[in-house]
Amino acid sequence: MMTDNPVFCALDTQDTAQASQLANTLSGHIGGLKIGMEFFYAAGVAAYQNIADTGLPIFLDLKLHDIPNTVASAVKALCPLEPAILNVHAAGGLDMMRAASNAAKDTATEKDITPPLMIAVTVLTSLEAKDLDQIGVSATPREQVLRLADLAQQAGMGGVVCSAHEVEALRNQCGADFKLIVPGIRPAGHAADDQKRIMTPEAAMKAGADILVIGRAITQADDPAQAASAIASSLGYA
Repeated sequence: MMTDNPVFCALDTQDTAQASQLANTLSGHIGGLKIGMEFFYAAGVAAYQNIADTGLPIFLDLKLHDIPNTVASAVKALCPLEPAILNVHAAGGLDMMRAASNAAKDTATEKDITPPLMIAVTVLTSLEAKDLDQIGVSATPREQVLRLADLAQQAGMGGVVCSAHEVEALRNQCGADFKLIVPGIRPAGHAADDQKRIMTPEAAMKAGADILVIGRAITQADDPAQAASAIASSLGYA
């Protein structure tokens, strides 16, 4: 179940106790939690379930990327965890994304559960034009994001992960119902760290983002709950 608050906090840690404490501390101040590879691979399904028991929607950020059959099988294995959002890499191609989308729907029907919102990662927010050029992509980040988002929409994906800098163009291209999940969010005054294409929460929402993924600005704050509340309040979600 999704909430109105668009802020999802990234629990990027291998420390299960820390993650659990943060999840409980932040409950009521955020819209959901993002669990990525670092936590899921280190802690496993039981620890994931412990976090999910907070009742907050979970974005399971595993960025699946393999041949279509393998990704479809992975989606089938993950759907019973009932994440609100599950993602794949759009670079895996149209057939892979379509297989993932179909697997989510089929598994949800079979298990009588709500299917996750299936989304595709376009271009990581740690990449810029020179990084794409190094791997043989001559397009600009914006051009590549728009191209991959079009493929994702054709494949039945419900949205994409993108930087805030592509949100307005994607909204125009993909329509109002296509969900735009945006990492690389930094409140004013916070360091960019390893992100390159960043934006403040207010600017990202104004551009048309649906969900903001925010990690260190919340988790490394002296008072994570207060930091999360301040961001939500700045967006009109007190």
